[in-house]
Amino acid sequence: MGLFEKLDLPGIPTIDWEMTPEYTFGTFESWGGKERIRSGKERFYYFFIDAWGETPRLCLMERGIKHARVVAEILAPREMVQRCVDRQGKVALYERTHGIDQELRDWLQKNVIDTDDDSKIIPLEPESTEDLLGPSGLPLAEEVGKNVVQVHLPDQPAEYIEEEVVALVHEFDLVDHERNPEGSFQGCLVDGGDGETVVDLVTGLRWQRRGFDIMSNRMLRREIDSLNRTGFAGHSDWRLPTLAEALSLMQKDRNAKGQYVHQCFSADQPFIFVDATRRPGGYWFVDYKHGRAYWASGTIPGGFGRLCRKEK
Repeated sequence: MGLFEKLDLPGIPTIDWEMTPEYTFGTFESWGGKERIRSGKERFYYFFIDAWGETPRLCLMERGIKHARVVAEILAPREMVQRCVDRQGKVALYERTHGIDQELRDWLQKNVIDTDDDSKIIPLEPESTEDLLGPSGLPLAEEVGKNVVQVHLPDQPAEYIEEEVVALVHEFDLVDHERNPEGSFQGCLVDGGDGETVVDLVTGLRWQRRGFDIMSNRMLRREIDSLNRTGFAGHSDWRLPTLAEALSLMQKDRNAKGQYVHQCFSADQPFIFVDATRRPGGYWFVDYKHGRAYWASGTIPGGFGRLCRKEK
């Protein structure tokens, strides 16, 4: 039984040997960066190394437009997988997935692809792709008391270069796992009372627990206008957070959903637009999956949205 037969994958799948984790964002999250992707139902497969745990794992990924699922772990020799990780050289704190090297590719071709022995293939059960939010698990505002010290964060659109972002992060001691991993800023989240929002008593901001799917900055602005016309959660003044406001939600530790934010928030918005542009070009984002602010084009690949509003 071959690789795809054991995994019971439909169609006639093939391995994309050139695909790596660093290429997937522009390819799949930007509405299909590869010209050959013509349908959101198409699926592509590539091998990668998951090095987030103590022991790196060789895995098979299934990707499509806005679709990602690890379908199997491959039991390759541990020392070979570790050598591949070591060859990556110095990497940033948020880079813990790697492409495979030629040594692993040759091993996979011989021991997984060109053989009927499927003992090295460990299928993984699919996980739900939607974060079904339940109760926030947070206290109500009246249960917290009135001894919360409020902090006023910048709340107007801004333009930043990297050095100014570093200064901003350190001015308010915000957590950014690249620029200030030991930041001490801590909010005080309470339940918004409607199942859809939470309130930070420190910043005075009410936040969406969910938000918008991935789209361009221009499309997101139109969606915000529409949301305000309908009066989401009883309010009509929702807006994009500033860079500092979005970073105020960042936490030092990952939650059970794999993100550096309180688990009351949906994991369906892993990185969000903020109301900040980059000089000389681009938009700033806050990435809760990797725990940092970063900049990129605001049209392609785009980003998700999570809105806030100031409590009166």
